[in-house]
Amino acid sequence: MSEEAVHNGHGSTNPVEVMNDLLEKGSGQKPLFWRITALLGLLTVVGIVGFAIRLTSDGLGDTPKWGYHMALFALILTAVQGAPMVAIAPRIAKAHWRRSISRAAELFGLVGVVSFLIYIPLIWVLPSMTDGRRTLWFYGELNVPAYMPQIMATLVLISLVVTGLSLLWVSARPDFAFLRDRSQGRRRKWYGRLAHGWIGSSQQWYWQKHRLGILGAFYFMMLVTVHFNVSVDFGMALVPGWIDALYPVTHAHSSLQSGVAITLVAMYVFYKWGPYKEYINFDQFWGLGKLLFALSLLWFWFWFSSFIIFWYGAKPSEEAILDLLMVGPYLPIFFVVFFLVFFIPLWAMIWNPLRRSVWGPVTIAISVLIATALDRIRVYVGAFSVSQHENKHQLDSIPDAVLPGLPDVLIWIGGIAACVLVYMLAARFIPPINIWEQKELKLYQVHKKFHRTEVQILGKPD
Repeated sequence: MSEEAVHNGHGSTNPVEVMNDLLEKGSGQKPLFWRITALLGLLTVVGIVGFAIRLTSDGLGDTPKWGYHMALFALILTAVQGAPMVAIAPRIAKAHWRRSISRAAELFGLVGVVSFLIYIPLIWVLPSMTDGRRTLWFYGELNVPAYMPQIMATLVLISLVVTGLSLLWVSARPDFAFLRDRSQGRRRKWYGRLAHGWIGSSQQWYWQKHRLGILGAFYFMMLVTVHFNVSVDFGMALVPGWIDALYPVTHAHSSLQSGVAITLVAMYVFYKWGPYKEYINFDQFWGLGKLLFALSLLWFWFWFSSFIIFWYGAKPSEEAILDLLMVGPYLPIFFVVFFLVFFIPLWAMIWNPLRRSVWGPVTIAISVLIATALDRIRVYVGAFSVSQHENKHQLDSIPDAVLPGLPDVLIWIGGIAACVLVYMLAARFIPPINIWEQKELKLYQVHKKFHRTEVQILGKPD
């Protein structure tokens, strides 16, 4: 295969050959895959053991002890459920380079089920509004339920997970039909159910793309709503005096940022160890790297805008918030986060040898994911450590930094392992490279003469 072919995607220009090639690549049995799956399953069990230890030792009434559990939920919510936007936004923009990454991003919608499972204990950990809990809801004036924060967060999170699953299913229906026609026995039966009568008619194609647009817009709205509810009612509301209109926006923005980062890591795994090098090339890493760089710059703008309001206000209540989350017990974490999420992406994307490589954007992505994890620990562990009997208008005392215990470490290991496990199994049974989009790509290719050579032109889809 020539270098030009690799750069443009793959050597074959026949859509049918592309389909057959992708189906054959996804059908191989690899013993290493199942060994890794077994290891991840074991680590997931370790996380369940850690949760059982935490539950039996602290119960559900000692809120500060569950800070790291909340931080893990916020991390998975931020990274995993922000990833489908990497498929949604470029698809709306009709960018051709996203065709090799859209399915890898959509598969994270299935992993969102893990975030919901980790969230369930938090419904009972946080006190109700009858116990003096601060919240954005008008308790006592509109006769809302005492557990209104928990109820609303649960509803919007379920809506987000269901929308992500629906987005994945609608996008993968044509691929399920391809697999149905090539499978036998029980696999043919299940793929037939998932294909749901797909025959590839013009009407089905019309409604498929129409529904992808609607689901994508709805997913974005639900993503913003979830981050607004979680950041306010599970973070800001627990700290008296913390009033910041920009933080919910920053929280949602970090979801987009870490979603791009985790998609980059997944694509690198497919590129490095999977059989998809013919479909994943420099264009995908270059496009996602530039997007990640822009989001890192925007993160700095959000952070500085929020910081300058607190700094120049110089109110005792606002200075107490800075002492808690930035210049106090979590100062080392804050500096590490600032370095990883801003300085490394900034200088890495300026340096040509790094930004014009495949591994360069991936290095930035790993840096952003580590920073996101540390930032969620800084915010939510700090918020959960504040006594709920503090003055409702001002933080009177700054609690010490809370270090993770053995149950916290086990819960984090198990939670991350569960996410990777679900994603690997999903990629095993659902093609991680979108087959119908790759076929469609070949139909848009036009070869034209330019001076003494022939160039490839990609037209915009309808």
